[in-house]
Amino acid sequence: MTNDNQQIAPLTEQAAASLITTMAAEARAAQHSLGQSDNAARNAALIAAAAALRASEADILSANQRDRARGADTGLTAAFIDRLTLTPDSIEAMAQGLEVIAQLDDPLGAELARWTVPTGLDIARVATALGVIGVIYESRPNVTVDAAGLCIKSGNAALLRCGSDSQNTSSLLASLMQSGLREAGLPHASIQIMPTTDRRAVGAMLAAAGEIDVIIPRGGKGLVGRVQQEARVPVFAHLEGICHLYIAPGAERQMAVDIAVNAKMRRVGICGAAETILIDKAVADSHAMPIVSALLDAGCEVRGDAVITACDARVIAAADDDFGQEFLAPIIAIKIVDDMEHAMWHISQFGSGHTESIITSDDKEAAEFLTHVDSAIVMHNASTQFADGGEFGMGAEIGIATGRLHARGPVGVTQLTSFKYIVRGNGQKRA
Repeated sequence: MTNDNQQIAPLTEQAAASLITTMAAEARAAQHSLGQSDNAARNAALIAAAAALRASEADILSANQRDRARGADTGLTAAFIDRLTLTPDSIEAMAQGLEVIAQLDDPLGAELARWTVPTGLDIARVATALGVIGVIYESRPNVTVDAAGLCIKSGNAALLRCGSDSQNTSSLLASLMQSGLREAGLPHASIQIMPTTDRRAVGAMLAAAGEIDVIIPRGGKGLVGRVQQEARVPVFAHLEGICHLYIAPGAERQMAVDIAVNAKMRRVGICGAAETILIDKAVADSHAMPIVSALLDAGCEVRGDAVITACDARVIAAADDDFGQEFLAPIIAIKIVDDMEHAMWHISQFGSGHTESIITSDDKEAAEFLTHVDSAIVMHNASTQFADGGEFGMGAEIGIATGRLHARGPVGVTQLTSFKYIVRGNGQKRA
C-alpha cells in the first residue's frame, strides 16, 4: 500500500480497517530499518528530498493549482485557500526546512541521563524512535513535507492522511519524500500517504491501537475534536489556537502597536495568530486608541468592550462569545482588564493553552507573567506568530501540542522520540 498517488473508490468500514492494517504493517517493517539506520543515511534522504522538491517545482505548482481550483469551486473560504496555497517561495522554504532538519543533532541514541546505583548497576536513559506515527491534517500541503522530514530524521515511519482539498499536492509531495528515501537506500514505505479521501480511513486510523503508536492531528476544531474523542491511539494535539496579547502597564506604546498588528494580521489563518488583546487599564488612555486604529487601518475588524468601542466608530461591540473565539480571519477581540491578575484569569478561562505574549519593558511584570501563565508557549515582547517550530530552530514542526504529557509546544524531532533504559551489570543478583 505504498504511495501510488491514486485515490481509490469509497470504502466500507471493513475495507478501511484492512487498508490501515496493511499500510501500518508495511510502515512497521520499514520503521525497524529506518530506526536502526545511521544519521548520515537519514540526512542523505532529507537532502535528496529537498533537491527533488526544487526540481519538481513546476509539477508541484500545477498540482496545487488543481487543488485550489477545486477548492474554489466547492466554496472553501479565503483563509482556507490561503492555507492550501503553495508558491515558489514556500516550496523553497520546505526544501530549506528539510536541510535544516538534516543539520540537527541525531535524536536517536542520545544519552539523556546516566547514573550508577548502590548495587553497582550502571543505568542509562537513551532516546529511541516512537514507531509508527499517524498524521491527520487538512488544508496545509506543507505539513506533508514537514511531517515526513521530521519522522525520517527521528527514525519514525509516518502514515499521512491529508484532507481531500490538498490530495493532488500532498500526494505528489509524499512521493518526492519517498524518492529521497530511495536515493539514500532507506525503505520508502517509511513514508506513506492514504490513497483515498474516504473519511472511513480516518476512523480506521483512530481505531488502530497496536498498529499506530501515536496520532497527530493538524487542522480545525472539528477535526481535532473528532480525533480526541474517537482515538484509541495516544494523541498529540491542540484543539484551538486562541492566543492572547496582554498589553501591560510597562508596555512601550509603539512596540505594542507594531506587535499587535503583526500578531493578528501577518497570517490570520494560522494557529499562532492573536485572537484577543487584553489592555491593562493603567495604559488604556495612551495605548488603546493607537492599537485599535492601527488594526482597523490594516483591514482588521475589531470587536471590543465599551472602552474599545469608544475609540473608533468602526469598532463593533463585542459579544460574550467573541472572547475565547478562534476567528482564523482578520477579526480580533479587545478588552480592558483591571490588572495582570485579571489578564491571567481571563487567559486561563478563555484560552486554549497555545500561546500568550506580554508586552512590557518591566522585567518584574514579564517574569510574573512568564512564570504564572500555563500555556505551551509564553512570550515576552514578541509576536505570537513566532509560535512555530521553524522559528524555534527545529527546522519544522508537525504541530503545536497543548497537552501536558510527553510533548508540549512545537512538536519537532526531539518530541518524536521516546526512550529506553540500558542497564549494565557485572553479575549482580537481587537479594
